[in-house]
Amino acid sequence: MPAPSARRQAPGSGGPRRVPSVRSGRRGDSGRVSFRNDQLRFLREAAAEHGDVFGFRLFGMPVIVLNDPDHIHQVLVGQRHKYDKEVLMYKMVRPVLRNGLIPHPGGEPYRRQRRMMQPAFRPAVAARFAEGMTDETARMLDGWRDAHRPGDVADLSREFGELTLRITTRTLFSAQVGETARRFAEAFTEANDILGRFFRFPFPPLSVPTPSHLRLRRAIRRMDACVSSFIADSAGNTGNTANTANTENTAGGTDLLGILMNAVDEEDGRGMDLRQLHHEVLNIVVGAYETTTNAMAWTFQVLAARPDVESRLHEELDRVLGGRPPGFEDLRHTPYARRVVDEVLRMYSPAWQFMRRAREEDTVGGYRIPAGANIYLNTYLLHRHPDHWEDPDRFDPDRFTPERSKDRHRHAYLPFGAGERICIGQHFALVELQLVLMTIAQRYRFTIPPGQPPVLPRPLTTLQPGGGVHLEVRPRSAAGTEAVAGAAADPGDPGRAVPEGGRR
Repeated sequence: MPAPSARRQAPGSGGPRRVPSVRSGRRGDSGRVSFRNDQLRFLREAAAEHGDVFGFRLFGMPVIVLNDPDHIHQVLVGQRHKYDKEVLMYKMVRPVLRNGLIPHPGGEPYRRQRRMMQPAFRPAVAARFAEGMTDETARMLDGWRDAHRPGDVADLSREFGELTLRITTRTLFSAQVGETARRFAEAFTEANDILGRFFRFPFPPLSVPTPSHLRLRRAIRRMDACVSSFIADSAGNTGNTANTANTENTAGGTDLLGILMNAVDEEDGRGMDLRQLHHEVLNIVVGAYETTTNAMAWTFQVLAARPDVESRLHEELDRVLGGRPPGFEDLRHTPYARRVVDEVLRMYSPAWQFMRRAREEDTVGGYRIPAGANIYLNTYLLHRHPDHWEDPDRFDPDRFTPERSKDRHRHAYLPFGAGERICIGQHFALVELQLVLMTIAQRYRFTIPPGQPPVLPRPLTTLQPGGGVHLEVRPRSAAGTEAVAGAAADPGDPGRAVPEGGRR
Protein backbone atom coordinates (compact mmCIF):
# COMPACT_ATOMS: atom_id res chain seq x y z
CA MET A 1 0.00 0.00 0.00
CA PRO A 2 1.56 3.33 -1.00
CA ALA A 3 2.16 6.14 1.43
CA PRO A 4 -0.90 8.33 2.00
CA SER A 5 0.66 11.21 0.08
CA ALA A 6 0.76 9.05 -3.05
CA ARG A 7 -2.96 8.40 -3.03
CA ARG A 8 -4.22 11.87 -3.98
CA GLN A 9 -3.68 12.91 -7.56
CA ALA A 10 -3.24 16.67 -7.92
CA PRO A 11 -5.10 18.10 -10.92
CA GLY A 12 -3.07 19.80 -13.57
CA SER A 13 -3.31 23.47 -14.50
CA GLY A 14 -4.96 22.86 -17.86
CA GLY A 15 -8.50 22.23 -16.61
CA PRO A 16 -10.22 19.06 -15.41
CA ARG A 17 -8.30 15.84 -15.96
CA ARG A 18 -9.60 12.63 -17.45
CA VAL A 19 -10.27 9.83 -15.00
CA PRO A 20 -7.58 7.12 -15.27
CA SER A 21 -8.92 3.80 -16.48
CA VAL A 22 -8.10 0.45 -14.86
CA ARG A 23 -8.36 -2.66 -16.97
CA SER A 24 -10.38 -5.42 -15.32
CA GLY A 25 -9.15 -8.30 -17.41
CA ARG A 26 -8.25 -11.83 -16.56
CA ARG A 27 -5.20 -12.42 -14.40
CA GLY A 28 -2.23 -12.17 -16.72
CA ASP A 29 -3.69 -9.50 -19.02
CA SER A 30 -2.21 -6.78 -16.84
CA GLY A 31 -0.92 -8.71 -13.85
CA ARG A 32 -4.06 -7.68 -11.93
CA VAL A 33 -6.83 -9.91 -10.67
CA SER A 34 -10.16 -9.28 -12.40
CA PHE A 35 -13.14 -7.65 -10.75
CA ARG A 36 -15.25 -10.68 -11.67
CA ASN A 37 -12.89 -13.11 -9.92
CA ASP A 38 -12.16 -11.11 -6.77
CA GLN A 39 -14.02 -7.83 -6.43
CA LEU A 40 -12.51 -6.73 -3.12
CA ARG A 41 -8.94 -7.45 -4.07
CA PHE A 42 -9.35 -5.79 -7.46
CA LEU A 43 -10.63 -2.59 -5.85
CA ARG A 44 -7.87 -2.43 -3.25
CA GLU A 45 -5.13 -3.06 -5.81
CA ALA A 46 -6.59 -0.46 -8.17
CA ALA A 47 -6.85 2.13 -5.38
CA ALA A 48 -3.28 1.41 -4.25
CA GLU A 49 -2.03 1.97 -7.80
CA HIS A 50 -4.24 4.83 -9.01
CA GLY A 51 -5.43 6.60 -5.87
CA ASP A 52 -8.89 7.82 -4.99
CA VAL A 53 -10.33 8.33 -8.50
CA PHE A 54 -10.25 5.70 -11.22
CA GLY A 55 -12.54 4.06 -13.75
CA PHE A 56 -13.21 0.46 -14.72
CA ARG A 57 -15.91 -1.61 -16.38
CA LEU A 58 -18.52 -3.16 -14.08
CA PHE A 59 -20.32 -5.95 -15.95
CA GLY A 60 -19.40 -4.17 -19.18
CA MET A 61 -20.59 -0.76 -17.92
CA PRO A 62 -18.04 2.04 -17.44
CA VAL A 63 -18.01 3.35 -13.86
CA ILE A 64 -15.96 5.93 -11.97
CA VAL A 65 -14.81 5.03 -8.47
CA LEU A 66 -14.59 7.84 -5.91
CA ASN A 67 -12.83 7.00 -2.65
CA ASP A 68 -11.96 10.36 -1.12
CA PRO A 69 -14.35 11.60 1.61
CA ASP A 70 -14.40 15.11 0.12
CA HIS A 71 -15.36 13.73 -3.29
CA ILE A 72 -18.05 11.54 -1.75
CA HIS A 73 -19.44 14.52 0.17
CA GLN A 74 -19.72 16.45 -3.09
CA VAL A 75 -21.73 13.70 -4.79
CA LEU A 76 -23.98 12.75 -1.87
CA VAL A 77 -24.38 16.12 -0.15
CA GLY A 78 -22.81 19.24 -1.60
CA GLN A 79 -23.85 18.80 -5.24
CA ARG A 80 -26.46 16.09 -4.76
CA HIS A 81 -28.85 17.80 -7.18
CA LYS A 82 -26.44 16.83 -9.97
CA TYR A 83 -26.78 13.10 -9.23
CA ASP A 84 -29.59 10.55 -9.07
CA LYS A 85 -30.20 6.80 -8.84
CA GLU A 86 -30.94 6.14 -12.52
CA VAL A 87 -28.27 3.47 -12.62
CA LEU A 88 -28.26 -0.27 -13.27
CA MET A 89 -27.85 -1.25 -9.60
CA TYR A 90 -31.26 0.22 -8.73
CA LYS A 91 -33.00 -0.29 -12.07
CA MET A 92 -32.49 -4.04 -11.65
CA VAL A 93 -34.51 -4.17 -8.41
CA ARG A 94 -37.37 -1.85 -9.38
CA PRO A 95 -39.52 -4.77 -10.60
CA VAL A 96 -39.42 -5.98 -6.98
CA LEU A 97 -39.10 -2.85 -4.84
CA ARG A 98 -41.15 -0.79 -7.30
CA ASN A 99 -41.54 2.85 -6.26
CA GLY A 100 -40.15 2.53 -2.74
CA LEU A 101 -37.43 4.66 -1.21
CA ILE A 102 -34.51 2.31 -1.93
CA PRO A 103 -34.57 2.33 -5.76
CA HIS A 104 -36.41 5.64 -6.21
CA PRO A 105 -34.47 7.75 -8.74
CA GLY A 106 -34.89 10.94 -6.67
CA GLY A 107 -36.27 14.41 -7.15
CA GLU A 108 -39.29 16.00 -5.48
CA PRO A 109 -41.43 12.79 -5.49
CA TYR A 110 -38.69 11.10 -3.47
CA ARG A 111 -38.34 14.05 -1.09
CA ARG A 112 -42.09 14.12 -0.47
CA GLN A 113 -42.16 10.42 0.35
CA ARG A 114 -39.13 10.78 2.58
CA ARG A 115 -40.70 13.72 4.46
CA MET A 116 -43.77 11.63 5.15
CA MET A 117 -41.87 8.61 6.40
CA GLN A 118 -39.01 10.23 8.30
CA PRO A 119 -40.91 10.90 11.56
CA ALA A 120 -41.66 7.18 11.85
CA PHE A 121 -37.93 6.41 12.00
CA ARG A 122 -36.79 8.92 14.61
CA PRO A 123 -34.76 7.58 17.56
CA ALA A 124 -37.70 8.19 19.91
CA VAL A 125 -39.88 5.90 17.79
CA ALA A 126 -37.18 3.24 17.64
CA ALA A 127 -37.14 3.29 21.44
CA ARG A 128 -40.79 2.18 21.48
CA PHE A 129 -39.84 -1.09 19.78
CA ALA A 130 -36.73 -1.88 21.83
CA GLU A 131 -38.55 -4.25 24.17
CA GLY A 132 -39.80 -6.32 21.25
CA MET A 133 -36.23 -6.64 19.96
CA THR A 134 -34.94 -8.00 23.26
CA ASP A 135 -38.01 -10.20 23.73
CA GLU A 136 -37.50 -11.89 20.38
CA THR A 137 -33.79 -12.34 21.05
CA ALA A 138 -34.48 -13.88 24.46
CA ARG A 139 -37.01 -16.19 22.82
CA MET A 140 -34.31 -17.39 20.42
CA LEU A 141 -31.88 -17.96 23.31
CA ASP A 142 -34.49 -19.90 25.27
CA GLY A 143 -34.75 -22.22 22.28
CA TRP A 144 -30.99 -22.72 22.30
CA ARG A 145 -31.15 -24.34 25.74
CA ASP A 146 -32.87 -27.37 24.23
CA ALA A 147 -31.33 -27.21 20.76
CA HIS A 148 -27.65 -26.79 21.64
CA ARG A 149 -25.53 -28.48 24.26
CA PRO A 150 -22.41 -26.56 25.37
CA GLY A 151 -19.89 -26.72 22.55
CA ASP A 152 -22.41 -27.57 19.83
CA VAL A 153 -21.87 -25.75 16.56
CA ALA A 154 -24.76 -23.47 15.64
CA ASP A 155 -25.56 -22.02 12.23
CA LEU A 156 -25.72 -18.42 13.39
CA SER A 157 -26.38 -17.01 9.92
CA ARG A 158 -29.61 -19.00 9.79
CA GLU A 159 -30.51 -18.23 13.41
CA PHE A 160 -29.99 -14.50 12.93
CA GLY A 161 -31.95 -14.52 9.67
CA GLU A 162 -34.96 -15.95 11.47
CA LEU A 163 -34.48 -13.55 14.38
CA THR A 164 -34.26 -10.50 12.12
CA LEU A 165 -37.43 -11.48 10.29
CA ARG A 166 -39.32 -11.97 13.58
CA ILE A 167 -38.16 -8.59 14.88
CA THR A 168 -39.09 -6.91 11.59
CA THR A 169 -42.58 -8.38 11.39
CA ARG A 170 -43.22 -7.63 15.06
CA THR A 171 -42.07 -4.02 14.60
CA LEU A 172 -44.03 -3.52 11.39
CA PHE A 173 -47.20 -5.42 12.18
CA SER A 174 -47.26 -6.08 15.96
CA ALA A 175 -47.16 -9.67 14.80
CA GLN A 176 -45.33 -12.11 17.06
CA VAL A 177 -47.18 -15.17 15.82
CA GLY A 178 -50.22 -15.85 13.71
CA GLU A 179 -51.10 -17.25 10.33
CA THR A 180 -50.77 -13.99 8.39
CA ALA A 181 -47.32 -13.26 9.84
CA ARG A 182 -46.24 -16.83 9.03
CA ARG A 183 -47.44 -16.52 5.42
CA PHE A 184 -45.65 -13.19 5.04
CA ALA A 185 -42.39 -14.69 6.38
CA GLU A 186 -42.65 -17.70 4.05
CA ALA A 187 -43.31 -15.50 1.01
CA PHE A 188 -40.47 -13.16 1.91
CA THR A 189 -38.03 -16.05 2.43
CA GLU A 190 -38.86 -17.41 -1.03
CA ALA A 191 -38.55 -13.98 -2.65
CA ASN A 192 -35.24 -13.30 -0.90
CA ASP A 193 -33.80 -16.65 -2.03
CA ILE A 194 -34.75 -15.94 -5.66
CA LEU A 195 -33.26 -12.44 -5.46
CA GLY A 196 -30.06 -13.82 -3.96
CA ARG A 197 -29.63 -16.24 -6.86
CA PHE A 198 -30.43 -13.47 -9.35
CA PHE A 199 -27.75 -11.13 -8.04
CA ARG A 200 -25.08 -13.80 -8.35
CA PHE A 201 -25.71 -13.60 -12.10
CA PRO A 202 -28.11 -10.72 -12.90
CA PHE A 203 -29.40 -12.00 -16.21
CA PRO A 204 -31.94 -12.07 -17.70
CA PRO A 205 -33.59 -8.97 -16.18
CA LEU A 206 -36.29 -9.52 -13.57
CA SER A 207 -38.84 -8.18 -16.04
CA VAL A 208 -38.30 -11.29 -18.21
CA PRO A 209 -40.90 -13.94 -17.21
CA THR A 210 -38.59 -16.87 -16.47
CA PRO A 211 -39.93 -19.60 -14.14
CA SER A 212 -37.98 -18.24 -11.16
CA HIS A 213 -39.02 -14.64 -11.90
CA LEU A 214 -42.66 -15.73 -12.10
CA ARG A 215 -42.28 -17.41 -8.70
CA LEU A 216 -40.82 -14.14 -7.42
CA ARG A 217 -43.85 -12.20 -8.68
CA ARG A 218 -46.21 -14.66 -7.00
CA ALA A 219 -44.27 -14.36 -3.73
CA ILE A 220 -44.54 -10.56 -3.92
CA ARG A 221 -48.29 -10.83 -4.51
CA ARG A 222 -48.58 -13.06 -1.44
CA MET A 223 -46.67 -10.50 0.63
CA ASP A 224 -48.91 -7.72 -0.70
CA ALA A 225 -51.96 -9.74 0.31
CA CYS A 226 -50.58 -10.16 3.83
CA VAL A 227 -49.87 -6.43 4.07
CA SER A 228 -53.44 -5.73 2.91
CA SER A 229 -54.70 -7.96 5.69
CA PHE A 230 -52.58 -6.16 8.28
CA ILE A 231 -53.78 -2.79 6.93
CA ALA A 232 -57.41 -3.88 7.14
CA ASP A 233 -56.92 -5.07 10.71
CA SER A 234 -55.16 -1.85 11.68
CA ALA A 235 -57.75 0.33 9.97
CA GLY A 236 -60.53 -1.59 11.68
CA ASN A 237 -58.92 -1.03 15.06
CA THR A 238 -58.21 2.67 14.60
CA GLY A 239 -60.90 3.82 12.19
CA ASN A 240 -58.24 5.25 9.85
CA THR A 241 -57.19 4.28 6.34
CA ALA A 242 -54.03 4.97 4.43
CA ASN A 243 -55.95 7.37 2.19
CA THR A 244 -57.05 9.58 5.09
CA ALA A 245 -54.72 12.15 6.59
CA ASN A 246 -54.30 12.13 10.35
CA THR A 247 -52.52 15.08 11.90
CA GLU A 248 -51.39 12.93 14.84
CA ASN A 249 -49.13 11.07 12.48
CA THR A 250 -46.61 9.66 14.93
CA ALA A 251 -48.76 9.36 18.00
CA GLY A 252 -51.22 6.83 16.62
CA GLY A 253 -50.44 3.23 15.81
CA THR A 254 -48.96 0.53 17.97
CA ASP A 255 -46.64 -0.65 15.18
CA LEU A 256 -44.66 0.87 12.35
CA LEU A 257 -47.36 0.08 9.80
CA GLY A 258 -49.91 2.02 11.84
CA ILE A 259 -47.56 5.00 12.05
CA LEU A 260 -47.00 4.94 8.29
CA MET A 261 -50.72 4.63 7.61
CA ASN A 262 -51.23 7.84 9.55
CA ALA A 263 -48.25 9.68 8.07
CA VAL A 264 -48.90 12.91 6.16
CA ASP A 265 -46.73 15.27 4.15
CA GLU A 266 -46.20 18.40 6.20
CA GLU A 267 -46.37 20.54 3.06
CA ASP A 268 -49.55 19.32 1.36
CA GLY A 269 -51.30 17.53 4.25
CA ARG A 270 -51.91 14.37 2.21
CA GLY A 271 -50.99 10.86 3.23
CA MET A 272 -49.72 7.77 1.47
CA ASP A 273 -52.00 5.78 -0.81
CA LEU A 274 -52.37 2.03 -0.39
CA ARG A 275 -50.23 1.22 -3.42
CA GLN A 276 -47.29 3.25 -2.12
CA LEU A 277 -47.73 1.82 1.36
CA HIS A 278 -47.34 -1.69 -0.05
CA HIS A 279 -44.17 -0.62 -1.85
CA GLU A 280 -42.64 0.93 1.26
CA VAL A 281 -43.42 -2.04 3.50
CA LEU A 282 -41.54 -4.35 1.13
CA ASN A 283 -38.63 -1.88 0.94
CA ILE A 284 -38.44 -1.79 4.74
CA VAL A 285 -38.35 -5.59 5.03
CA VAL A 286 -35.85 -6.08 2.21
CA GLY A 287 -33.68 -3.22 3.46
CA ALA A 288 -33.64 -4.49 7.03
CA TYR A 289 -33.44 -8.23 6.60
CA GLU A 290 -30.17 -9.15 4.94
CA THR A 291 -28.16 -6.15 6.11
CA THR A 292 -29.02 -6.73 9.77
CA THR A 293 -28.63 -10.50 9.53
CA ASN A 294 -25.14 -10.18 8.07
CA ALA A 295 -24.07 -7.52 10.57
CA MET A 296 -25.15 -9.76 13.46
CA ALA A 297 -23.31 -12.75 12.00
CA TRP A 298 -20.10 -10.79 11.44
CA THR A 299 -20.28 -9.43 14.99
CA PHE A 300 -20.20 -12.83 16.65
CA GLN A 301 -17.64 -14.23 14.21
CA VAL A 302 -15.32 -11.40 15.28
CA LEU A 303 -16.05 -11.93 18.99
CA ALA A 304 -15.26 -15.64 18.66
CA ALA A 305 -11.94 -14.81 17.03
CA ARG A 306 -11.10 -12.03 19.49
CA PRO A 307 -11.59 -13.21 23.08
CA ASP A 308 -9.95 -10.01 24.33
CA VAL A 309 -12.76 -7.95 22.77
CA GLU A 310 -15.38 -10.40 23.99
CA SER A 311 -14.00 -10.25 27.53
CA ARG A 312 -14.20 -6.45 27.64
CA LEU A 313 -17.75 -6.60 26.33
CA HIS A 314 -18.76 -9.15 28.98
CA GLU A 315 -17.22 -7.00 31.73
CA GLU A 316 -19.22 -3.97 30.62
CA LEU A 317 -22.48 -5.90 30.37
CA ASP A 318 -22.03 -7.57 33.76
CA ARG A 319 -21.24 -4.24 35.39
CA VAL A 320 -24.06 -2.23 33.81
CA LEU A 321 -26.85 -4.81 33.66
CA GLY A 322 -26.16 -6.87 36.76
CA GLY A 323 -27.95 -9.86 35.24
CA ARG A 324 -31.16 -8.12 34.15
CA PRO A 325 -32.21 -7.95 30.48
CA PRO A 326 -30.95 -4.87 28.60
CA GLY A 327 -33.31 -2.03 27.69
CA PHE A 328 -33.21 1.05 25.54
CA GLU A 329 -31.93 3.25 28.38
CA ASP A 330 -28.90 0.97 28.74
CA LEU A 331 -27.61 1.91 25.30
CA ARG A 332 -26.12 5.17 26.58
CA HIS A 333 -24.36 3.37 29.42
CA THR A 334 -22.68 0.68 27.28
CA PRO A 335 -20.24 2.60 25.08
CA TYR A 336 -17.99 -0.37 24.41
CA ALA A 337 -20.89 -2.40 23.01
CA ARG A 338 -21.66 0.50 20.68
CA ARG A 339 -18.03 0.72 19.59
CA VAL A 340 -18.05 -2.99 18.78
CA VAL A 341 -21.09 -2.44 16.54
CA ASP A 342 -19.48 0.60 14.91
CA GLU A 343 -16.29 -1.31 14.16
CA VAL A 344 -18.21 -4.24 12.68
CA LEU A 345 -20.01 -1.79 10.41
CA ARG A 346 -16.67 -0.27 9.43
CA MET A 347 -15.00 -3.52 8.47
CA TYR A 348 -18.04 -5.41 7.19
CA SER A 349 -20.66 -2.85 6.17
CA PRO A 350 -23.43 -5.02 4.74
CA ALA A 351 -24.46 -2.24 2.34
CA TRP A 352 -20.95 -2.18 0.93
CA GLN A 353 -21.54 -0.50 -2.44
CA PHE A 354 -23.86 2.05 -3.98
CA MET A 355 -24.04 4.06 -7.16
CA ARG A 356 -25.18 7.37 -8.61
CA ARG A 357 -25.62 8.76 -12.13
CA ALA A 358 -24.31 12.21 -13.05
CA ARG A 359 -27.33 14.15 -14.34
CA GLU A 360 -25.02 16.82 -15.71
CA GLU A 361 -21.31 17.38 -16.14
CA ASP A 362 -19.35 18.01 -12.95
CA THR A 363 -15.77 18.34 -11.75
CA VAL A 364 -14.78 16.28 -8.71
CA GLY A 365 -11.32 16.63 -7.23
CA GLY A 366 -10.05 18.14 -10.45
CA TYR A 367 -11.43 15.31 -12.58
CA ARG A 368 -14.06 15.68 -15.26
CA ILE A 369 -17.26 13.75 -14.56
CA PRO A 370 -19.23 13.69 -17.83
CA ALA A 371 -23.02 13.84 -17.88
CA GLY A 372 -24.44 10.33 -17.68
CA ALA A 373 -21.39 8.90 -15.91
CA ASN A 374 -21.95 6.08 -13.42
CA ILE A 375 -20.40 6.85 -10.02
CA TYR A 376 -19.40 3.87 -7.88
CA LEU A 377 -18.90 4.27 -4.10
CA ASN A 378 -17.61 1.35 -2.06
CA THR A 379 -17.50 1.41 1.74
CA TYR A 380 -15.30 -1.68 1.97
CA LEU A 381 -12.65 0.38 0.20
CA LEU A 382 -13.42 3.68 1.94
CA HIS A 383 -13.41 2.15 5.43
CA ARG A 384 -9.89 0.84 4.83
CA HIS A 385 -8.47 4.09 3.48
CA PRO A 386 -5.03 4.43 5.14
CA ASP A 387 -5.28 8.22 5.22
CA HIS A 388 -8.23 7.96 7.62
CA TRP A 389 -7.88 4.62 9.40
CA GLU A 390 -4.79 3.53 11.29
CA ASP A 391 -3.99 -0.17 10.78
CA PRO A 392 -7.28 -0.46 8.85
CA ASP A 393 -7.32 -4.28 8.62
CA ARG A 394 -7.33 -4.72 12.39
CA PHE A 395 -10.58 -4.97 14.34
CA ASP A 396 -10.22 -2.21 16.94
CA PRO A 397 -13.42 -0.90 18.58
CA ASP A 398 -11.45 1.78 20.43
CA ARG A 399 -10.83 3.65 17.19
CA PHE A 400 -14.37 4.96 17.83
CA THR A 401 -13.59 6.57 21.18
CA PRO A 402 -14.30 10.32 21.18
CA GLU A 403 -10.59 11.09 21.43
CA ARG A 404 -9.68 9.06 18.36
CA SER A 405 -12.76 10.05 16.35
CA LYS A 406 -12.76 13.82 16.81
CA ASP A 407 -10.41 14.63 13.91
CA ARG A 408 -11.70 11.98 11.49
CA HIS A 409 -13.37 13.18 8.32
CA ARG A 410 -17.14 12.92 8.69
CA HIS A 411 -17.49 11.10 5.39
CA ALA A 412 -14.70 8.58 5.99
CA TYR A 413 -17.31 6.38 7.72
CA LEU A 414 -20.55 5.77 5.83
CA PRO A 415 -22.19 2.49 6.87
CA PHE A 416 -25.61 4.02 6.13
CA GLY A 417 -24.70 6.40 3.31
CA ALA A 418 -24.99 10.18 3.63
CA GLY A 419 -27.07 13.17 2.63
CA GLU A 420 -30.76 13.08 1.79
CA ARG A 421 -30.48 9.42 0.71
CA ILE A 422 -28.99 8.21 4.00
CA CYS A 423 -30.65 4.99 5.15
CA ILE A 424 -33.95 5.94 6.73
CA GLY A 425 -33.72 3.02 9.15
CA GLN A 426 -30.27 3.76 10.55
CA HIS A 427 -31.52 4.48 14.08
CA PHE A 428 -33.62 1.30 14.12
CA ALA A 429 -30.64 -0.70 12.86
CA LEU A 430 -28.23 0.63 15.50
CA VAL A 431 -30.71 0.08 18.33
CA GLU A 432 -31.45 -3.45 17.13
CA LEU A 433 -27.81 -4.43 16.60
CA GLN A 434 -26.71 -3.18 20.00
CA LEU A 435 -29.64 -4.69 21.92
CA VAL A 436 -29.29 -8.05 20.18
CA LEU A 437 -25.54 -8.04 20.85
CA MET A 438 -26.06 -7.21 24.53
CA THR A 439 -28.84 -9.76 25.04
CA ILE A 440 -26.85 -12.61 23.49
CA ALA A 441 -23.42 -11.73 24.91
CA GLN A 442 -24.90 -11.45 28.38
CA ARG A 443 -25.85 -15.14 28.28
CA TYR A 444 -23.53 -16.81 25.75
CA ARG A 445 -19.98 -16.85 24.47
CA PHE A 446 -18.73 -18.32 21.22
CA THR A 447 -15.63 -20.10 19.95
CA ILE A 448 -14.42 -21.04 16.49
CA PRO A 449 -14.59 -24.80 15.84
CA PRO A 450 -11.15 -26.42 15.52
CA GLY A 451 -9.98 -26.63 11.94
CA GLN A 452 -12.60 -24.25 10.59
CA PRO A 453 -11.24 -22.32 7.59
CA PRO A 454 -11.19 -18.52 7.69
CA VAL A 455 -14.50 -16.80 7.08
CA LEU A 456 -13.92 -14.33 4.27
CA PRO A 457 -16.26 -11.66 2.92
CA ARG A 458 -18.48 -12.73 0.05
CA PRO A 459 -19.46 -9.63 -1.92
CA LEU A 460 -22.97 -9.96 -3.29
CA THR A 461 -25.75 -7.38 -2.92
CA THR A 462 -24.63 -7.30 0.71
CA LEU A 463 -21.24 -8.21 2.16
CA GLN A 464 -21.93 -11.68 3.47
CA PRO A 465 -19.73 -13.99 5.56
CA GLY A 466 -18.66 -16.55 2.97
CA GLY A 467 -20.15 -19.93 3.82
CA GLY A 468 -22.05 -18.45 6.74
CA VAL A 469 -21.08 -18.18 10.40
CA HIS A 470 -20.92 -21.48 12.31
CA LEU A 471 -19.66 -21.21 15.89
CA GLU A 472 -19.50 -23.28 19.05
CA VAL A 473 -22.15 -22.04 21.47
CA ARG A 474 -21.50 -22.04 25.21
CA PRO A 475 -23.68 -20.60 27.98
CA ARG A 476 -21.53 -18.30 30.03
CA SER A 477 -22.64 -20.02 33.25
CA ALA A 478 -21.39 -23.32 31.85
CA ALA A 479 -18.22 -22.05 30.21
CA GLY A 480 -17.30 -19.44 32.79
CA THR A 481 -17.73 -15.77 32.17
CA GLU A 482 -14.06 -14.99 31.67
CA ALA A 483 -12.42 -15.04 28.29
CA VAL A 484 -8.68 -14.81 27.98
CA ALA A 485 -7.97 -11.11 27.79
CA GLY A 486 -5.39 -10.26 25.20
CA ALA A 487 -5.32 -13.77 23.73
CA ALA A 488 -3.96 -14.04 20.23
CA ALA A 489 -6.55 -14.14 17.48
CA ASP A 490 -7.46 -17.47 15.97
CA PRO A 491 -6.03 -18.06 12.48
CA GLY A 492 -9.58 -17.67 11.24
CA ASP A 493 -9.81 -14.23 12.81
CA PRO A 494 -11.91 -11.90 10.66
CA GLY A 495 -10.76 -9.13 12.98
CA ARG A 496 -7.74 -8.81 10.73
CA ALA A 497 -9.16 -8.91 7.25
CA VAL A 498 -7.25 -10.31 4.33
CA PRO A 499 -5.98 -7.17 2.60
CA GLU A 500 -6.03 -8.70 -0.84
CA GLY A 501 -9.25 -10.66 -0.66
CA GLY A 502 -8.30 -14.25 -0.02
CA ARG A 503 -4.55 -14.75 0.61
CA ARG A 504 -3.20 -15.39 4.07
